[in-house]
Amino acid sequence: MESIGNARKFISAARGFARTKPIIVLKPGRSEESAKAARSHTGAMVRDDLYYEAIFHRAGAVRVEEIEDLFNCASILNTAQLPKGPNLAIITNAGGPAVLATDALVSRGGKLAELSEETFSALNELLPPNWSKSNPIDILGDAEPQTYAKTIELTTKDPGVDGTVVIYTPQGAADSFKVAKTVIKQARKANKPVLTAFLGDEEVTKARQALYKTNIPSYEFPEEAVKTYLYMYQYARNLEMLYETPEDLTLDIGTPKNYLKALTRNAVRAGKTLLSERDSKEFLITYGISSTIPHIAESPESAIMIASEIGYPVVMKISSPDIAHKSDIDGVRLNISSPDEVKKTFDEMMENAKKGKPDARIEGISIQKMITDYDYELIVGAKKDSIFGPVIMFGLGGIAAEFFKDIGVGLPPLNQTLARRLLEQTKIYKLLSEGFRTRPPANLRLLDETLVRVSNLVVDFPEIKELDINPLVLSNDTAVALDARIILDEEAIQKGVEEHAHLIIAPYPTKYVQPWRCRDGRPVLLRPIRPEDEPLERELIAGLSKESSRFRFFQILKEITHVMLTRFCNIDYDREMAIIAEYTSNGKRRNVGVGRLIVEPGGETAEFAVVVADDFQGSGLGLKLSDMLIGVAQEKGLKSIYGIVLNDNKKMIGLSEKLGFTRKVLSAEESKITLELS
Repeated sequence: MESIGNARKFISAARGFARTKPIIVLKPGRSEESAKAARSHTGAMVRDDLYYEAIFHRAGAVRVEEIEDLFNCASILNTAQLPKGPNLAIITNAGGPAVLATDALVSRGGKLAELSEETFSALNELLPPNWSKSNPIDILGDAEPQTYAKTIELTTKDPGVDGTVVIYTPQGAADSFKVAKTVIKQARKANKPVLTAFLGDEEVTKARQALYKTNIPSYEFPEEAVKTYLYMYQYARNLEMLYETPEDLTLDIGTPKNYLKALTRNAVRAGKTLLSERDSKEFLITYGISSTIPHIAESPESAIMIASEIGYPVVMKISSPDIAHKSDIDGVRLNISSPDEVKKTFDEMMENAKKGKPDARIEGISIQKMITDYDYELIVGAKKDSIFGPVIMFGLGGIAAEFFKDIGVGLPPLNQTLARRLLEQTKIYKLLSEGFRTRPPANLRLLDETLVRVSNLVVDFPEIKELDINPLVLSNDTAVALDARIILDEEAIQKGVEEHAHLIIAPYPTKYVQPWRCRDGRPVLLRPIRPEDEPLERELIAGLSKESSRFRFFQILKEITHVMLTRFCNIDYDREMAIIAEYTSNGKRRNVGVGRLIVEPGGETAEFAVVVADDFQGSGLGLKLSDMLIGVAQEKGLKSIYGIVLNDNKKMIGLSEKLGFTRKVLSAEESKITLELS
């Protein structure tokens, strides 16, 4: 792939396809640098190629490095035996190739599996005294085929091993073909992937052919085997992400934002695209992200008064719409702890600003409370691209953020699962999840929530070009933004942007959220379905009578699988819509009905279906859900919608006639009902 023309169409199609078949992408250009003139840390760190990384990751695609990787992956990814983790056991009869395999594994984020005590003891009994006593497991050059067989059996049964790579080099008495047959036998028994690297030329040709014929992956070099294993793991993780049910963070919907929209317009009219720290933090606070409050002092006297009111020690920063990186002119001073120090610092900072940025507009000195008691210093940001829209960034923060560049990226909108996957992309995640020495593990759920709140902000504001929270400090159960900057998209504000047109993934459509009362007075909340609704969806389907289940699914469902529920709940709002009816009684939430619309590939028609819980049938809920789906279809510009119904489903046939559908009998069992919209 050279480039993506229409990012929104690409990711929508790819997400649907990736659920059934692997997508393998070779996209060159990883080293491209395009952010040298950025005005924020986020802008400098998020280069163009990271947008592609975010798209492929969200779409469930596997990105490979070389042409050879395309063929290696194509031959193995569509298999049931995908690894459940990055922990690899390496079995070898030569030390050098195992070292190469280990280097390839560790450099790409994999791990050498830690062998259990039982496995280690069994290997001690099986192998000669001078075996490697560790993983990689060097079974020595004269190892017989049966030694390979028993070693593979031990590693594949070890709970700490997710996969095994077997390396063979022609030496000793073991014939390569006999070793291959042994590997094939053991690999078929294993419930974990087994890959091989048979090194050599003619002496291993027959062995490789035998492995190929039985679909056991075999490579010329150990590095290829390791890379392919890690691609398998990446694909497994992608599928897991597509099917994982997020935790319900229950964040506020309908955040007040119109006054912030006015703030952006007024700033651009005043010739400012870099918002002040105070205005930037106003956005964060509105979206539920705790922030220190800056107070602007225009004189040394007012600075002393402010510092005395908020309490020492304080932080002092230069405040200017024309100075993005305050540290470049010594515009940030920490731990100021007395009135004399405040006065001296005020004068020095104003002088430095005049010398370093003589044309800059200086609003004064920002003063805020100094926070010193925290465990982690992080960066969270966002950057918008004209083609790909915004991307969310997370990583190690502070003044060294651009030096270490330990970041992960993700596309909004984020939910809890996607936020956690973003965290996991970084090296600092291990420290955050486990802690280190005196530092306790971080509150990861709080970080998930913070990233989702930033995502909500970016989704609501196409006016934002770049957002920087650096640092975001984390301690116990608090996350606080110590510094923040927002850079506005002047063109978007002046021309105006249609709601959510800046996004390549359709966000949660809050416009369809509405309260409603059934005919008997019971209140329900009608809203689009979310991935987090899987438990509610399961309960609805499981509670249907046999007749209701047969009318909706044309059979009585004997099993309700996680995969099935994920497809029902984790939808692409561009391509389909599902409206659920949420009923709350005695504090317990229920899903008591679902109306579903699935747009067909041509984009002109869609299939619809409605199901209502038995105790809510006859309440008018089916009619209301159907009417909402008709409205959604009209908004999407569809020419018609249709449904397939069983001929003995008299209630649905009667409802469709009331709504103006025409009916065509297809067989003795089924009819097609159609409503023309244009």
